[in-house]
Order: sequence, then structure tokens, then C-alpha cells
Amino acid sequence: MTGTTRSSDGLDDRRKRLLYRCWHRGTREMDLILGGFADVHIGELSDAAVADLEGLLELPDPDLYAAFSGGKPLDPEHANGIFVDIAKHVAAGQHR
Repeated sequence: MTGTTRSSDGLDDRRKRLLYRCWHRGTREMDLILGGFADVHIGELSDAAVADLEGLLELPDPDLYAAFSGGKPLDPEHANGIFVDIAKHVAAGQHR
């Protein structure tokens, strides 16, 4: 997979930008993790979850990857519901 499999049709501008940002992180591993999650869930996220995901995307890729792979926990501010949802998505093997 080289990128999103989801069309941005029907998404508001905020979610369209977020879908793009999830697939263009800078590291392939994080593209697959965040982009794969966004492909499946972006349309159903609440505004609060969208805000949490936007905040999570401000973190550097190495820190996020370490948190998702169990190498280093995130600070409590970012280890919120959306992080847990993405981690479950990865654990279920849905990120590829």
C-alpha cells in the first residue's frame, strides 16, 4: 500500500486535512499506522477525537513510533482515548 485507500469525499475540510497529514508523516511506519487508522475511522470521529488526533500529530515520529511499539510511553497529556484507539487498531493488524 502506498497511501490512502479512502476517498476524502464527504469529509469536512478539517478531516480532509487530517487524513492527508496522517498519510504524510515523514516516516513510512507512521504513515501506515496513522494513515491506516484514519482511512477506517476519520469519518466517524467526534470533534473531540479529531482535536486529540490533531494534538497527537504534533509529536515527533520517533516518539510516536516508540509509544505505539511499546518502547517508551507517551506523557499523560497525549496518552488519551485516540492514542488507545490507534493502538488497538495496530494490535488488531489493521494498519497495513
